Amino acid sequence: MKTLSDVKVGARAVVARLHGEGAVRRRIMDMGLVKGTEVAVRKVAPAGDPIELTVRGYELSIRRSEAMTVEVA
Repeated sequence: MKTLSDVKVGARAVVARLHGEGAVRRRIMDMGLVKGTEVAVRKVAPAGDPIELTVRGYELSIRRSEAMTVEVA
């Protein structure tokens, strides 16, 4: 299983599945990370957290722990 946290800077991936429960899952979905959405990794902070993404034409920063709940293809 490859997650969003495994995607390298400059690469693209498509969301395949969301793991997690409750408020965390809802928050991720509200940000536009739903099944079938294409995501590009723009930057990763030097310490590895947060990760900056391009999703549906806007920039989004998420925690590495949140990125680990998003399975990608």
